[in-house]
Amino acid sequence: MRLFSKTTKFDFVGKRWIALGFSITLMVVSIAAISIRGLNLGLDFTGGTLVEVGYDKSVELDDIRKRLSGGGFEDAIVQYFGTSKDVLIRIAPHQNLNSTNIGTRVMDALNSGGNEVNLRRVEFVGPQVGDELTEDGGLAVIYALIGILIYVTIRFEKRFSVGAVIALIHDVTITVGMFAVFQLQFDLTVLAAVLAVIGYSLNDTIVVFDRVRENFRKMRKADAPTIMNVSINETLSRTINTSLTTLLVLFALFALGGEIIHGFSTALIIGIVIGTYSSIYVAGTAVLALGISRADLVPVVVKEGAEPEAQSPVRRG
Repeated sequence: MRLFSKTTKFDFVGKRWIALGFSITLMVVSIAAISIRGLNLGLDFTGGTLVEVGYDKSVELDDIRKRLSGGGFEDAIVQYFGTSKDVLIRIAPHQNLNSTNIGTRVMDALNSGGNEVNLRRVEFVGPQVGDELTEDGGLAVIYALIGILIYVTIRFEKRFSVGAVIALIHDVTITVGMFAVFQLQFDLTVLAAVLAVIGYSLNDTIVVFDRVRENFRKMRKADAPTIMNVSINETLSRTINTSLTTLLVLFALFALGGEIIHGFSTALIIGIVIGTYSSIYVAGTAVLALGISRADLVPVVVKEGAEPEAQSPVRRG
């Protein structure tokens, strides 16, 4: 069942200035939050101590968190490690405490619960590793954007590639910005989700651009804004239905997948909502602002003694 038919006639292009104001507002808020508040980086980036413990019977994570909080580890991340008897605890760096002291204090806090607890390992992740992960993660995003710029330029036209990258920067900035605004923990799983958002958003944008290129060849008397509007409406059914089905899976992961993937699913939910919006408004608006025209997409045939005219589209089998 389709939520929208292919014959919708929404005036997306006519509302592009309203959407532009909305996007600028979100971008400013996101950049300000990242600059002023910063990201709540996880242990993958900051370094810290990892403690693995084992119980003689199943335990509740909430009970462990309460005991750790009472022992001075309010920021501890607690998750099951294989079974409900095996628990992995991640603790941010504490001043004047090394990994041995942290392990001892963690065991003191957990032993107060009455259950038999066995300390299996204590590992320290140094801040140097965190710095390297931060740098490599940022470079991964930059390399992805450069590769996309080259790919879209080869497949379409340079204005389309710039429009696609503008939309992706918009999506990534707002997604990361929301983590800064609400101080949600930003770790490697969230970074992976941000990279996935880049791929998802680009796919939606490419579908729209494909239709724009086709319609420039078919709609000879229409101007660029009209063609853009028709193309977005013709691909709207696919865009909305794809996003909704993906969001259903992500909401299920968020609700049932456990705390370990909350950040991952949250980043994807935000990114897909923003990515769907940018495929409809931001990418097309950017291409129009860059001055795309029929001459950029349709080969011109010059006949002897006649005015140049656009070549008829060639249908391929």
